[in-house]
Amino acid sequence: QVQLVESGGGLVQAGGSLRLSCAASSSIFSINVMGWYRQAPGKQRELVATILSGSITNYADSVKGRFTISRDNAKNTVYLQMNSLKPEDTGVYYCYARYWRTDWGQGTQVTVSS
Repeated sequence: QVQLVESGGGLVQAGGSLRLSCAASSSIFSINVMGWYRQAPGKQRELVATILSGSITNYADSVKGRFTISRDNAKNTVYLQMNSLKPEDTGVYYCYARYWRTDWGQGTQVTVSS
């Protein structure tokens, strides 16, 4: 099992930026898929962005052009750079790693004020 710890969440005004980090307890080099989901109050968890082991990325339409996912295999860390934040980006952001199983982090709160 891979332990995942998110950090970097917080309160920011609309139009601002945050950078989330997801630190893994072991090597992510061979992990096929890593990514971020988010869950807003009263809503289902939704996929935000994914990055494959070959660094191919995929984004939800709602964040394309504003968010960038990246991975640093040497640091066993995945990042989510979030720019031009909107109030609708508010939620708990969860990191996940999918290999022969799926592991999740505990989540980090992002709040965007209008």
